[in-house]
Amino acid sequence: MLEFAKTHSEPYFWMAGKSARNCLEIRHDVAALDEPGFWAVIAPFVGEPTFARFETVSESEFVGEGSWPGIAANWESSFSRNEYLNYVETIRNEIADGWVYQVNACRILSAPIPDGVSLRPLMSDLLENNPAPHSLYLNLPTMEIASASPELFMRVTKTAQGERNVISSPIKGTSATSEFLEKDLAENVMIVDLIRNDLSVICETGTVAVPRLLGIEKHPGLYHLVSDVSGTLRKNISWADIFAAMMAPGSVSGAPKSSALEVISRMEPSSRGPYCGAIGWVCDGDANLAVGIRTFWNQRDGYLRFGTGAGITWGSNAPSEWEETELKANRLIAIASGKTIESAVKF
Repeated sequence: MLEFAKTHSEPYFWMAGKSARNCLEIRHDVAALDEPGFWAVIAPFVGEPTFARFETVSESEFVGEGSWPGIAANWESSFSRNEYLNYVETIRNEIADGWVYQVNACRILSAPIPDGVSLRPLMSDLLENNPAPHSLYLNLPTMEIASASPELFMRVTKTAQGERNVISSPIKGTSATSEFLEKDLAENVMIVDLIRNDLSVICETGTVAVPRLLGIEKHPGLYHLVSDVSGTLRKNISWADIFAAMMAPGSVSGAPKSSALEVISRMEPSSRGPYCGAIGWVCDGDANLAVGIRTFWNQRDGYLRFGTGAGITWGSNAPSEWEETELKANRLIAIASGKTIESAVKF
């Protein structure tokens, strides 16, 4: 097993009822996922992925540890309100020029965290106060993650016939109520088309389908529009092929994806890290990967980070998009700050 710094607890993975202990190795090559064993996955929005192979895997509830002290310092945003509004208008100009149709514009919130403070008790608080279908906790030597992700990036399951089915459930459309704007509906359909195109590269011809379109889901403090896109993976497809086709997740990049990624790279001053990437596990061909949204992470540099964003289209209103980023963040930042969920947290 890997040696681990004494200031931090041992490596531990948990996601939606599955836990793993005894980390055997850490790799950064996607080919590792084609090898046997249980691999915890951190595939950042852009950059080098991390794959940790664990020896002991079981079905269990999350095991908490201690109490969360709360972040007392103020959270700083990578964009001020005015800077973010200008970012939205820049995207709208790019859309008017025909360069892109939609871009997910994000900002990163950060606050100091003392060395050695574990996010494990924060994960317990998230599970209690903001339960999410794809919640995840992962502690590794270089990074610790506590996520309340509501979004499925990719689930891969083998059938009795030996086929591997894949499903992705992009979220596009966020509202404080169950009522959505026409802009939200159009944006969701746009991203569904993008995911269909991504899956068509790695799936058998004729198998890509949309079993659910524009479903409304209630989550703590807000509502989402969610669709499902499914398919059957081609025989002998590798994880390198899958990641090449699917990363970065379409719902948090934009359309066309290549143009959206160029705009994001040019405009966003802070690396997104695991936020908006893929987090979860791969084991012997099966997989359960979430989109790394509603996610806190500590990359051992003295800061706790959290990302929030909004999908920008030609029909976007810049102040409303800023408010959407606050809506997505307020509840979780309040939990991390040790405040009541009803507290108004502005940043």
